[in-house]
Amino acid sequence: METVLNILHVVAAVFLIGPMAILPMTAMGMLRRGRNSDVAALAKSTNVLSLLSLLVVVFGFGVLGMSDPKYHLSITTGWVLISIVAYVVALALNLFIVVPAMRKAAAGVDVTSGAGAASAGGTALGAGEPAGARAGYPQIAASSGLVTLLLVLVVVLMVWKP
Repeated sequence: METVLNILHVVAAVFLIGPMAILPMTAMGMLRRGRNSDVAALAKSTNVLSLLSLLVVVFGFGVLGMSDPKYHLSITTGWVLISIVAYVVALALNLFIVVPAMRKAAAGVDVTSGAGAASAGGTALGAGEPAGARAGYPQIAASSGLVTLLLVLVVVLMVWKP
């Protein structure tokens, strides 16, 4: 059973947490191109995947609970505790800063491109674009970058197990 939980933990991490880290960066590209509907869809996907990433934690606690007693692993083991804290901070950043900033950015792009200046593919953001076109962009960039670094820290700790 431990092997099954371990596989579920790793697979869920790859398919849920991986996109949770990458989608906001994709949204920044869509924002630069003025594609508000894509930014809005990516905000929704990031929100859903961030919430679903809690399954990784559940499977991880299952693996931890079934680990061999000779390893003396618990929630207070250094690398486990640091991983949990890093994940919780990353999740909070995604849910409370990145996703709202992506939603704000999608609305900002909508206002900018709604004037009829956008072509079928949208307009790219440039020096002549109004400030509203970049609404939330710095928050998305900084916060999603920090989320990614925190999640990389978790992966390193899970593999290294110092």
